[in-house]
Amino acid sequence: MNNTEEGLQNPVKTLIEETIEGLEEPTKSTEEPTEELVKESFLIGGLILLFALLVIYLGMAQYFKHHFYFSTEINGINISGKSLEAAKAVMASELNDYTLNIKEREGKIEHIKADDVGLKYDLDEEIEKIMAEQDGFKWVLACFTRGDTKKTVVLEFDEKLLKERINQLSCFEPGSIVEPKNPSFRYAENDKCYEIIDGAVGNKVDKNILYSCVADSIRSMEAEIDLESMGCYIKPQYDAKSPEVLEVKKTLNKYVATKIIYTVEDSIKILDGSQINHWLEIDENLRVKVNEKEMEDYINILSDIFDTAGKARSFVTSSGETIIISGGDYGRSINKIEEKNYLISTIKEGKTITREPMFIQNTLVYDNNDIGNTYVEISLAKQHLWFYKNGSLIVEGNVVTGNVSKNHSTRKGVYSLKYKARNVVLRGPGYAAHVDFWMPFDGAIGIHDASWRSVFGLNIYYTNGSHGCVNAPYNVAKQIFNNITPGTPVICY
Repeated sequence: MNNTEEGLQNPVKTLIEETIEGLEEPTKSTEEPTEELVKESFLIGGLILLFALLVIYLGMAQYFKHHFYFSTEINGINISGKSLEAAKAVMASELNDYTLNIKEREGKIEHIKADDVGLKYDLDEEIEKIMAEQDGFKWVLACFTRGDTKKTVVLEFDEKLLKERINQLSCFEPGSIVEPKNPSFRYAENDKCYEIIDGAVGNKVDKNILYSCVADSIRSMEAEIDLESMGCYIKPQYDAKSPEVLEVKKTLNKYVATKIIYTVEDSIKILDGSQINHWLEIDENLRVKVNEKEMEDYINILSDIFDTAGKARSFVTSSGETIIISGGDYGRSINKIEEKNYLISTIKEGKTITREPMFIQNTLVYDNNDIGNTYVEISLAKQHLWFYKNGSLIVEGNVVTGNVSKNHSTRKGVYSLKYKARNVVLRGPGYAAHVDFWMPFDGAIGIHDASWRSVFGLNIYYTNGSHGCVNAPYNVAKQIFNNITPGTPVICY
C-alpha cells in the first residue's frame, strides 16, 4: 500500500477505532460525539450502502443480458428469469400442450387443442427478438412497468381445420339448438285484456362471431373464452320489460277496448274485444296490424244479418194474395270497403259507439219487408202494373214485358228505381226507339211509354214482347214518372 492510500485510510481507521472505543466504554467518557463526527459516520455508511447497491445493480444488469426480466410472459406463459434456450423449451412445451377451453351456457365446456387446428410453434426467432430488445440496464424500470414484460406473439393455424372443428362443436348440433324468441302476447278472455308471455333466450350461437373469438384466442394462446361474455349467443331482440314490448301491450289493450253496437230495426250485433283480438297480429318489428281478411269475414256476417237486397220477402199483391218473392237489388246492402276502413280507424281509437253499418244502398223504410207503401207492382202473368204512393193507388194499367220466345223475359225480383229521365232514345241491336218517359230499375231494363204499341196486356209478351223493358201506355208512364222518386221499389213477380 503506498503513502497516498495510507493517508486516505488512516483518518477513517482512526475514526472507526475511536467510535468502537466509545461504544465499548460509554461510562468512561463524559464527552458527547461532535456534530462533525456524526455527519462523517452517516456519510461513510451511505457510501458503503451505495457501493453495495451499485454492485447489485451491475450484477443484475449482467444477469439480464442473458435472462428475461422478472414477470416476463409470452402469450400468458411465464418465462421470468429464464435464459433464451430455457424460454424456448418452455414455449415449445406449452404450445404442444395448448388447449382452448370454450365455456358455454349451463356450465358446459368444450375444447379445441393445438393439434386440432394445426397450431404452429416455431417461435425461436420471435423469442430471440424479444430478448434482443431487452436492455439489461433497465431491469429496475421493468419491475415497475409490467406492461413491457407482457408480450404477445401471433401464432398461425390452419383456418380450414378450425372451421371444421367449430362445426363439430355440440352447440351447433341441430337437435340441441334452441332459437331465441321475442316475447309474445295472449288475450285473456276473463280479464278482457292482453298479457305478455316471456320469450326464450335460447342457446343459438352466431358462428361468425364464435370463429372470430376462437381465432383471436388461439393466436394469443388464451386459455379460455366464455361465449356469454364474448357476445357469441344470438339474443332475442326484445324481452318482457323492453319499452317496445310494453308499448305493444298498451296498443293491443286500447284496440280490444273498442265496442261497436250495430243496430238496424230490431237487429243488434255487438263487436268487442272478444272478436277483435282474433284480428290483431304483431310482426317481427313489433308493429300491431289488423288482419283485414279476418275483418272482411266478419263484415260478411254483418251483411248476412243486416242486408236485405235480393233476399226473400213476403208481399201482399193487389189481388190480396200473399207471395214470397226473392231476387232483384232492392234493399239494404253494406258498403264493405267503407265499413272495413271505418272499423280499422275506430278500433285504433278504442271507441265505444252505437251505429248502423255503412250501406252502399238503403231502403226507403224499415219494416218487416222494407218495401213500405210506395212502390210499383208488376204482375208478369197478368201483364198488369199498379203504382202506389203512400198507400194510395195513383195509376194502373196493362203493360207488355219481355219477349218470352226470344229469351228476353223481364226478370222477377224486387228492384229499386235507379233514376228517371225525359226524351230518351233507347238503343239496342237493330233498333233505336224514342221514349218520353224513361225509368230504369234493372240495369238497362226500365218502365217507359211505347208509342208504337196500340194494345197492351193479354199474351202479347209471349211472342211480341219487349227486349226486357216494361212497355206502358203513355198516360200510365206519365203519371208514374210525375209521382215516383229514385229508390222506389219496383216489384216484378
